[in-house]
Amino acid sequence: MSQETGQAQQPKLRWGVVHIYSSYNNIIVHVTDLTGAETIARASGGMFVDAGRLEPTPYAGMRAAAYAMEQAKQAGINAVHIRVRAPGGVKSRTPGPATQAAIRTIARSGVMIGRIEDVTPIPHDSVRKKGGRRGRRV
Repeated sequence: MSQETGQAQQPKLRWGVVHIYSSYNNIIVHVTDLTGAETIARASGGMFVDAGRLEPTPYAGMRAAAYAMEQAKQAGINAVHIRVRAPGGVKSRTPGPATQAAIRTIARSGVMIGRIEDVTPIPHDSVRKKGGRRGRRV
């Protein structure tokens, strides 16, 4: 307790950025410093499940986020901003099913969350979508 104010002192916040890339095939959780130049931790869905079809599941997202946050906390990060990204461009603009589970796990890990933003690339008129003139023929 501080003598003058009579309040407990707040711990010094060390900020990081959690980049979550979530497609319908995998999830990648990447923790960096504020500039994004230095990687502190990274994990993907494939590190925690055996079958490729299970990589984008909420369970894999939860395990990947827990692993990345454990490493980040060991490095001294105690506050994060979250940047969610889907494939974007001419591909899907909605993040995969593991995103929500990953964000919930980060919130439960005990770090403070600053901003949550969507950084999916959106084309301002772009190249042709793959599939040809008649589309994908099944």
